[in-house]
Amino acid sequence: MASLADRISSFFSGNDSHTDEGLRDLFITELKSVYYAEKRSVDALDDLIEASTTNEVKNAFIHHQDVSRTQIERLEEIFRIISIETEERSSDAIDGLISDAKLSINDTEQGSLTRDAALIIAAQKIEHYEIAIYGSLLTLANVLNFSQSAELLVQTLDEEKATDHALTILAKSFVNSQSKEEEDHHPGSHHATRHPIHSSDSDVTLGGPLGI
Repeated sequence: MASLADRISSFFSGNDSHTDEGLRDLFITELKSVYYAEKRSVDALDDLIEASTTNEVKNAFIHHQDVSRTQIERLEEIFRIISIETEERSSDAIDGLISDAKLSINDTEQGSLTRDAALIIAAQKIEHYEIAIYGSLLTLANVLNFSQSAELLVQTLDEEKATDHALTILAKSFVNSQSKEEEDHHPGSHHATRHPIHSSDSDVTLGGPLGI
């Protein structure tokens, strides 16, 4: 029996056919999952767009929806490249995140900036999930030498990160401060007198809903 060191060496050199086959199956499984997630997200964005209070947030979601449609086309291209039938694999994770997004609409006041803040949080939760999957798929593609698929995944991963960054900037520069002012004048489910624990000039942090 090969030692652990030998098995690790074979794995990273691409000479472990058994592991290679398993990773290919895993790649396909995750590809089907993210395909399902993207299609569900595009549909869910219709609800977020309709529920948005401001044009800034509405237009951000419309742009995101357009980008997501292009990403779906890329996924379909990857299915063709690896000669696999285009297929969805349901995901409880994305279904749960979309359910939470719909709850955010029900739990916030129509026409309020607080609702926009809640929608951005919901959208970023979905973004982080997708970023995690695309990052994992890219790693698998590189290990498996799926070079064409890796190139397409890099494009999508960069777009996902850019969308997350744009939503953070939007929240930091617009929604976050104005929804706080709205809450100060109309205290509701949040504490109007709360104080941030970070400095007002802190850097925007990628991956943090509302930049906090």
